[in-house]
Amino acid sequence: MSNPEQEQTWLNQALAGNQQAFGRLVEVYQAPVFNLAYRMLGNPGEAEEAAQDAFLKALTRLQTYDRSHKFSTWLLSITSHQCIDRLRRRRFTWLSIEDNPALEWLASSSGRPDESALRREAGDEVRAQLDRLEPTYRLPLILRYWHDLSYAEIAGVMGITEAAVKSRLHRARLQMAEHLTKRPASAVTTAPRQSGVVQVL
Repeated sequence: MSNPEQEQTWLNQALAGNQQAFGRLVEVYQAPVFNLAYRMLGNPGEAEEAAQDAFLKALTRLQTYDRSHKFSTWLLSITSHQCIDRLRRRRFTWLSIEDNPALEWLASSSGRPDESALRREAGDEVRAQLDRLEPTYRLPLILRYWHDLSYAEIAGVMGITEAAVKSRLHRARLQMAEHLTKRPASAVTTAPRQSGVVQVL
């Protein structure tokens, strides 16, 4: 990972037309951009395409970048819009996520080997619930729990107020909890409570 000074140097060079410098920025952010796309889309191939499209759009629109905002926020905003456009084109009928047992998986660490099967099952459950969420509710959850962004940073990515971010997170959690309570108890698997950070790809 680059330091802030190095990143600013590459950014200045990229704004001056140096594509090699922009390539350095791609190397720095390719993992978080892909991870966001994958969490939003649930398909690695489509996520890779969305990430490539996001970087291409960032390159072609680099002169519109507002330096008063973090470059990462601007880039993740472009990525999120790419993903939302793709989700809308899928023409799914979206069902609609409050704190519930399955969400504990979002903050779990890798755990012990004997817990791997349970965590995988819990992870599959959360992935299924995320897939059912409308994109405008799915995105703030992913940015909050997987990317550990603050409310202010999420607001910057989504172009909405912090109050709107909190409202969408609350409504998303309620929707997931409501959906889970309608399922048979045996269909919901709870991961053990653990400390640690979310594992990303």
